[in-house]
Amino acid sequence: MPPEIITLTNQKNNQRLDKFLAKAIPAISRSQAKRLIDAGLVQTEALRLKASTPLPSGATLTVTLPAAPSPKPRPQAIPLDILFEDDQLIILNKAAGLVIHPAAGHAQDTLVNALLYHYPKLAGLDNERPGIVHRLDKDTSGVMVVAKTKRALHALQEQFKTRSVEKIYQALVHGHPQAPQGIIDVPLGRHPQHRQQMAPLAGGRPARTHYSLAQQWKDYSLLKLKLETGRTHQIRVHLTWLGYPVVGDTVYGRRKNPLFLSRQFLHASQLSLDHPLSGQRLTFEAPLPPDLKAALGRCA
Repeated sequence: MPPEIITLTNQKNNQRLDKFLAKAIPAISRSQAKRLIDAGLVQTEALRLKASTPLPSGATLTVTLPAAPSPKPRPQAIPLDILFEDDQLIILNKAAGLVIHPAAGHAQDTLVNALLYHYPKLAGLDNERPGIVHRLDKDTSGVMVVAKTKRALHALQEQFKTRSVEKIYQALVHGHPQAPQGIIDVPLGRHPQHRQQMAPLAGGRPARTHYSLAQQWKDYSLLKLKLETGRTHQIRVHLTWLGYPVVGDTVYGRRKNPLFLSRQFLHASQLSLDHPLSGQRLTFEAPLPPDLKAALGRCA
């Protein structure tokens, strides 16, 4: 992972730099803040910086957070729901709760660990994310493609880059959209305060989501969604921005959960792509899992 660069502005006059950083960035301590300062990773145009530097109100800082080393994934006997497989690719139905790849603080019990167990040869494709072409959020279920060869990996990466892959999702939302179909065209970027979240930002990356109404109840609507872009948390942030948050989404939506879901109602139901070798257009579908079917039964 590349280092993360963030910009911070001090609002309190004469606050020590290390103390300010430790408060502004919850993931680091004051001693870690001092090491960043000493390494020259905290910069401002107006001041020569030390840990004890008092910051004037309004001072703007640029902080470079070094990337945490990624743990080497190891094989684990985690069951996978394989929808299709040949010598070039794997199409699977990812279960909710399964993280895609290991990261700091989550070194095991991921899709990559499962893939390395069932397909040991994938280890030769990439040290950290073997075969991974795209991602689904931990608590999003549904259809995914995994490359089995370098040729397939590069071909699929190019298809995602040129947006020739078609991704269809189903989401249950609170309320009733005013229009039965539409396009949400709102750029997204990292939330300025909550770095693990995304937010609508004027200077963010372009993001477009097509939606259409599939079914409606008194308090809920089932939407079919097609992504033009694939930004992190795109559907969840876009639907909240529109005013109809995904049911069960406690990060961007409502904390009350009258349907008793243990995760957000978001499912990747269909994936269409060109086969890496033959070029044939293929479409794969993943049915709604039992927990989401049960939630629909409680909508009435």
